[in-house]
Amino acid sequence: MGSAGLTVTTTNHGTEDQVTRLRALTAFILGTLFFGYAFTQRVAPSVMTTELMRDFGVGAAALGSLSAFYFYSYAAIQLPVGMLLDRFGPRKLMAAAMMLCALASVGFGNSETLAAASVGRLLIGGTVAFGFVGTLTIAGYWFPPNRFVMLSGILTTVGMIGAILGQAPLRLAVESIGWRSTVFILAGVAVLLAVSIFLLVPHRSKEQLRRTRNASPFSGLKSVVVEPQSWLCAGVGFGPSATLLGFAGLWAVPWLSSVKMFPTAEAAGIASAEFLGWAFAAPAVGWLSDRIGRRKPLLYAGLTVNLLSLLVLVFGDIDDPFTLTALFFINGASGSVMVITFGSMRELNAPENNATALAMLNMFVVGAGAVMQPLVGWLLDLNWQGKILDGARVYGEDAYGTALIAIVAGNALALGCCLFLRETYCRPAGAHESAKAGYSEAR
Repeated sequence: MGSAGLTVTTTNHGTEDQVTRLRALTAFILGTLFFGYAFTQRVAPSVMTTELMRDFGVGAAALGSLSAFYFYSYAAIQLPVGMLLDRFGPRKLMAAAMMLCALASVGFGNSETLAAASVGRLLIGGTVAFGFVGTLTIAGYWFPPNRFVMLSGILTTVGMIGAILGQAPLRLAVESIGWRSTVFILAGVAVLLAVSIFLLVPHRSKEQLRRTRNASPFSGLKSVVVEPQSWLCAGVGFGPSATLLGFAGLWAVPWLSSVKMFPTAEAAGIASAEFLGWAFAAPAVGWLSDRIGRRKPLLYAGLTVNLLSLLVLVFGDIDDPFTLTALFFINGASGSVMVITFGSMRELNAPENNATALAMLNMFVVGAGAVMQPLVGWLLDLNWQGKILDGARVYGEDAYGTALIAIVAGNALALGCCLFLRETYCRPAGAHESAKAGYSEAR
């Protein structure tokens, strides 16, 4: 099965692309490492809040904006990323993006002003934006189509592992060598990934190159955007991501420290259970959805549990670290149903527009962080009672209770969008009705 001498033959947009199993697997692994690294960069400010507020002399709103600059660029260029990947393929684009990320990380680590740090975060977000859709493009080129959602789940799991590494382990590095040196280490990792991707990801076939170069770079964009189901799918993806990125990705650690009175390192460990839950459940969710041949039942169940567990976590009077960790884990595991939306998005749009459709969805998924991180910070500042500790603002339980209503609202929106989302029965666009009829007959 895993011999390098065997080949994988997959059909992508009418072309055959043959590579060895080992090359295909290596390419996918490197793509997942790219995405895992992107998540580490994504959540890194959450374990540097005190140091960043102290060094730059800012409050929660400014820190939220600094962290969110990553999401601004990441989300803003998703559609161009999808079109570029369709046109030029993942190998050179992903390698170049990682090398530029290394330079941006060095700039962020050397920044002396909030403006300079913001530019660094902006560039980091823009460069790692190629990771998720790029890896899904790799999966589309060299793996069977019926494994796409499962591979999306595996990709998400590696992203969550990257987020876990960006919590307690990264905090230990910050406490040991400082936040600037920690960022420089992340720059070195980016260089290693850039070289590995450039050398080991396969070239596309001549036929694939010919077809993509003859296609318009804006082909399919209008079709995806004018499809109402695309927007509903994006709304479903927005909700769980708002919790993951807007809460667990930045504000959960200071919330646990300020309101629940946990040391920062322990708070980071508790909050990382959110990412562990996603990592544990995402592949199983993707596999199960493909297995039963439906998308919406799992989406309904996951989104409901996600909303209820968030309400208990934020507004329940719970101080026990085990219970809090369990709630973060349950919230993450239930939120991992978001991975199903990537399968739905492909199936709700024409196959030739897959990369663009996935990029649009990913723009909303990551956009949840761009919206929620500064919004929660702004609401915290609005309800700040004037307390300062070691040069950093400290926010009370009432302030967090008000601010985190925004995260709850995002999850409620996702559940509402799911009500109107079309069931695809795991079939591509145009095959939904026949699949629905077959499903009814089977019952």
